[in-house]
Amino acid sequence: MLMVPQNLALNIRTVRERIARAAAGCGRSVDSVTLLAVSKTHPVDLIRAAAQEGLEHFGESYVQEALPKIETLRGLELTWHFVGQLQGNKTKAVAEAFHWVHGVDRLRIARRLSEQRPFHAPPLNVCLQVNVAGESTKGGVEPKDLPALARDVAALPRIALRGLMCIPPPQDDPARQRHWFRETARLLRTLQVPGTTLDTLSMGMSDDLEVAIEEGATIVRVGTALFGPRPQTAKDR
Repeated sequence: MLMVPQNLALNIRTVRERIARAAAGCGRSVDSVTLLAVSKTHPVDLIRAAAQEGLEHFGESYVQEALPKIETLRGLELTWHFVGQLQGNKTKAVAEAFHWVHGVDRLRIARRLSEQRPFHAPPLNVCLQVNVAGESTKGGVEPKDLPALARDVAALPRIALRGLMCIPPPQDDPARQRHWFRETARLLRTLQVPGTTLDTLSMGMSDDLEVAIEEGATIVRVGTALFGPRPQTAKDR
């Protein structure tokens, strides 16, 4: 029987307070920032306990792990975000089960999501992942290719292009970390034209959410600060 950590409620309260302080410090409403609890590799009972503490948005990276969780917790009406690297053979399951996809960086993947999104469901919210630091080990569209990809994705049916997502490299220098968040925010502004729904910046995690919020993050993806270290699990297959 799973024992929910006694400090879960404290962790959630602490993260919420961090978000509120960061938002207030830069003149923003706390309601302008969504706390996305990254629940990948954590069990259903822990997610249910977090939902009982008021969390509504949960992020998963492994499709085969996520689908049973989503089905089991369907009655809670949670909002599910896919935050991992999406493979072409998993797009149908993601298009059917999730509300958001954060890591789209190829038109082929976006087209499959559009084609496979059920017609009875609302449009699938999508964020394009930008490789702001040019890291060869990470996914993401290069900034120079972003305008064309955004244009093509925005034109797809059953898709709502909402904004950008980034995973910048860890930095010991806070100013350097701020640079990557600021650059992602700048890139979003270049795409914002009348009639678009580009209102989302998915950036910032447990260690750097304050800086991300100061630079405009509207979604912060927090796992460790809420749930502690992730348990070891098999890779999604």
